[in-house]
Amino acid sequence: MDSLAPPKRQNYGVGRGASSEPGLNNGGGGGGGEERRRLTKVLFNVTIQNSLGPVQVMMLPENTVAELMKAAIDVHVKEKRRPLMGSSDPVCYELHYSQFSLQKKRR
Repeated sequence: MDSLAPPKRQNYGVGRGASSEPGLNNGGGGGGGEERRRLTKVLFNVTIQNSLGPVQVMMLPENTVAELMKAAIDVHVKEKRRPLMGSSDPVCYELHYSQFSLQKKRR
């Protein structure tokens, strides 16, 4: 009858605290403490105004808004997307939360 029992839950979360499985996060491997995974990169979708679709940029979490803007503009220019950019200098552009918001991110 054990084959009808639901499978055990897997904890794939990043730093969510103690696991229900004994020995995984409770120092049961000679580690001494709880191991936490660190995010290595984050995927951003940046939409350029009047462009057909978003530009996808992978960045480190420590990068600044100015670096994100530069990377998004570089990808847009490299892929020759429309509308063509008048300048590839990120200082000439602003990054907004959405097309419906006038609030912009600080550099």
